[in-house]
Amino acid sequence: MKKLLLALFCAPALFATAQPTWSVGTTTLTEYDLVTGIQIPWEILWGQDDFIWVTERRGKVLRVDPATGSYTEVLSMTSTIPNNGSSEPGMLGMVLHPDFITNPYVYIVYNYGSGFNVSERLSRFEWNGTSLVNEEILINNIPGGGIHNGSRLMITPDNKILMSTGDTGDGGDSSQDITALNGKILRIDLDGSIPSDNPDPNSYVFSWGHRNVQGLCQGPNGLVYSSEHGQNSNDEFNIIEESRNYGWPFVEGVCNTPNEMTYCTDLNVKEPLKTWTPCIAVNGIEYYNHPAIPEWQNSVLMAVLGGLGANYERLSVLHMSTDGLTIESEDQYFSAFNQRVRDVCVNPYTGAVYIALNGTSYPGSGPNIIKEFRNMDYVSVQDIAAPSQFIKLYPNPVNDILNIQFSDSFLGTNFYVISFTGQEVGRYVIKDNNVKLPVRELAAGSYYVTSTTELGTITRTFVVR
Repeated sequence: MKKLLLALFCAPALFATAQPTWSVGTTTLTEYDLVTGIQIPWEILWGQDDFIWVTERRGKVLRVDPATGSYTEVLSMTSTIPNNGSSEPGMLGMVLHPDFITNPYVYIVYNYGSGFNVSERLSRFEWNGTSLVNEEILINNIPGGGIHNGSRLMITPDNKILMSTGDTGDGGDSSQDITALNGKILRIDLDGSIPSDNPDPNSYVFSWGHRNVQGLCQGPNGLVYSSEHGQNSNDEFNIIEESRNYGWPFVEGVCNTPNEMTYCTDLNVKEPLKTWTPCIAVNGIEYYNHPAIPEWQNSVLMAVLGGLGANYERLSVLHMSTDGLTIESEDQYFSAFNQRVRDVCVNPYTGAVYIALNGTSYPGSGPNIIKEFRNMDYVSVQDIAAPSQFIKLYPNPVNDILNIQFSDSFLGTNFYVISFTGQEVGRYVIKDNNVKLPVRELAAGSYYVTSTTELGTITRTFVVR
């Protein structure tokens, strides 16, 4: 192991090419494409093994090395996922066991079935060092649907799983049915049993009256935050509390009509901290308090898919009060990509932020990108291994000849050039570490190079002028 500056933790920083930058107050964030060409990344999370874990909605789990962008496919269930993940059902939320190094379990929510017969389950898989194996179904036969399946997962400090479920588009009938599992936040023991200290010791239900929660995160002082899709108005950002009703379908947003105010008083409805009208399609959330971006400390980073008109896509930064009980302001970033932002995670060492982009159209279009945004002036020291394989490109952007440098691991394999519309425009055998690729015949636009070895797949983007 080498002692390296962790500012070099991600290999894209090693490229001798100009990268886009973004200003956040007095902090400059440098943008890198970590992985390109994956299909609808739904969950991205930083694992205790210092890899980024990704679910693709079509039914795959990827494990990404943040030092190189190299990734391996560790689970494929594409034959199980309805409609190949081309609509809202799919492989959704994921979380790792809180003591993953000694208890290598990964919890995943996914849909199964076909047509109008869609269900949802929570399963636990075992990590054997290369793949996810030995699936154990913890909760089965949760009603699913073509829309509104949730489902995010998080684990609280008391080692309980919180799982969000959607109302499956039933208009909220299940959300207020305390015996149903839809339209709820469920609380679950790590072995899948019902916690004895749940509101009802015979039920997983922790809170109800939800429409479609697709963001969960732990905030300060033990707070749990959620982001929830409204119907046409009143997307919500909530604090989740035990045994609370969140109102759907009788209350949308805050209690501000005579009927809503009566209902809220009678049924102890919890009002949101913030709402957005028209709906912006709020999604994955992550609490940020790292010194690398001081302007974002004590904030919740929220992925925003954008409305059906594709005009609200962004990363929202919700600046919280010191006690975490109110939102003091909201800043918005990265809307210039015009891409649906699905989820966000944070590098605990460098403070870098990663966002998963889902394309320009509802409910998602591939191929997609996971981008990294990092303050290169923030330096932390960590023991890390030198990259085992890499691909480097220069110059970028390029007019004529693209120089590609491959590590020895790629010799004898193929590399491919893919357009951002997903079309293969070239494939070549790697016979040398240094390849000169003529690109003058390619149309101006964005492309990526991809190659795979037994160590994993690496993608690198480039722009032809």
